[in-house]
Amino acid sequence: MHEHVILTLALILIAGIACQWLAWRLKLPAIIFLLTCGILAGPLLGWLNPDRLLGDLLFPFVSLSVAVILFEGSLTLRFRDIPGLEKVIRNLITFGVLISGGIATLATRLLLGFSWELAALFGAIMVVTGPTVIMPMLRSVRPKENVANVLQWEGILIDPIGAILAVLVYEFIVSGSMQIGIVAGLFVFAKILFIGLFFGIGGGALFSLLLRKYWVPKFLHNVIALTMVCGVFALSNLLEAESGLLSVTIMGVWLANRKGVDLEDILNFKEDLSLLLISLLFIVLAARLDLPRFLEIAWPAAGVFAVLQFLVRPLSVQLCALGSKLTVAERHLLSWIAPRGIVAAAISALFAIKLEAIGYQNASQLVPLTFMIIIGTVLLQSATAGPIADRLEVREPEPRGFLIIGANTVAQSIAQALKESGFRILLTDQNWSAVREASMKGLPAYWGNPVSKHAERYLNLVGIGHLLALSTHVEMNALAAQYYRLEFEPQRIYTIRQQPKETGKPDEYIEFKHGGRTIFNKNITYQDLAEQLQRGGKIKTTHLTDEFSFAQYLADETRQRLPLFAIDEDESVHVFTDDSQFKPKSGWSILALTVEVKSA
Repeated sequence: MHEHVILTLALILIAGIACQWLAWRLKLPAIIFLLTCGILAGPLLGWLNPDRLLGDLLFPFVSLSVAVILFEGSLTLRFRDIPGLEKVIRNLITFGVLISGGIATLATRLLLGFSWELAALFGAIMVVTGPTVIMPMLRSVRPKENVANVLQWEGILIDPIGAILAVLVYEFIVSGSMQIGIVAGLFVFAKILFIGLFFGIGGGALFSLLLRKYWVPKFLHNVIALTMVCGVFALSNLLEAESGLLSVTIMGVWLANRKGVDLEDILNFKEDLSLLLISLLFIVLAARLDLPRFLEIAWPAAGVFAVLQFLVRPLSVQLCALGSKLTVAERHLLSWIAPRGIVAAAISALFAIKLEAIGYQNASQLVPLTFMIIIGTVLLQSATAGPIADRLEVREPEPRGFLIIGANTVAQSIAQALKESGFRILLTDQNWSAVREASMKGLPAYWGNPVSKHAERYLNLVGIGHLLALSTHVEMNALAAQYYRLEFEPQRIYTIRQQPKETGKPDEYIEFKHGGRTIFNKNITYQDLAEQLQRGGKIKTTHLTDEFSFAQYLADETRQRLPLFAIDEDESVHVFTDDSQFKPKSGWSILALTVEVKSA
């Protein structure tokens, strides 16, 4: 019996990570594959029954997982990222909530015939969006900074608000009369708000104190953060149901905006953990879907979805953005993106069970109705948000560019060649003369330490997805590679060798950990490149054809060539290294440091 449970959990985990990998390969939000996997394994094939598998632990596990996901998301909410957008965000989580919840309630009442109480509960659930669906969509769509910041803040802050609204509506339903319900609701709201602020700020202050005073070793930072999140969430919920989500969100925002608190490692750990939990949660909750009831309400539910997508969201955004610095195009994109996620699914399932227990008709339809909205918003918006952002011209460019550490002669030559090939480049150096020289050549350059706090705030990395560490200081190259390993994918971080490889000495004795891949050739040093440029070498671009292959290109004895980059037919760039996996083909272009060979 225990072996069967272990095997099932392992298969869910394997399926979840496989869905994440497939989504990465196809550049689509993972929730599409996770929901499909859950529906196949649950209602369609009957392989997975989460209620039987987890029993009474199902909803505690879901609730605790959502708390960790919300905390991880709130750690990224820095007030300095939203100058001029505070009013829009505030409006969306206040007036926008009233608009969304009110119209959703009315649509559910008219189209599905729910009682006003049940319709109001569904309306409260539908105000949420959430980081579980917003963040993957932002990575896929790449909207401009203003849009991304508004969606991120709204998605994280609105989850606990939606949960609180659902609790208030539920308290009103079970109170039995309007007067008692209003009084009970106000009391519960005040209690949740007090508990959330007290434990959220208190937990954040205590954790930041532990870090700033060095009272805990670094290897315990991640586990203590996770323990405190679980503790704050559990204690808050013990005092008042559903107050835990507000507590952990406030705790995360408090920590994100405290000076002198290093959260990088914690963020990295929490991001990995959130990815794992999201993969499990969507499969498990989708497997609980009652397919016959889902099909039974399909058409009226599609009507509710249409109202939410084409009326509620545009009306809410346009009203909440009045007088803001958002452009018309940015407002239109915001009006389109509002997918529902895990919190909506979990809350609807929880309150459906509670209302069914006290005899409410149609309560069981809350879950399939919610999943109809989740599936509809995710599928439609995932498929269309990117093209719409392109059409509105509010999409950031593909991250194909290069951040180059160093503004020396070698770095300038490589930067010039990449720029002429259509790639965004940005040089960085602490040497003012080198930066000024690069700027005079029309090369974008940042004067300062690329790993400083100033660089973190002002270095614009939009459209940049590679790091070239070409500084003459080996320590700076290694430090930059280490610092930016969370910004760029590890295989896109490159560094130049400063000294010739020592014969017989293994590289692991001298190479820095996380120092990046050795660029171009392990036997080529920075000094070799500099000398070839001094001898009149040029970085030239050559186009390969069926008649002139890469092998013929290398075999040309009239020129000494060191291939640096290859650009394929899709205009993607490939960097030559000793462990390169690509093979240049006809139609590709090769950028190489070329020196003419003088005949004897």
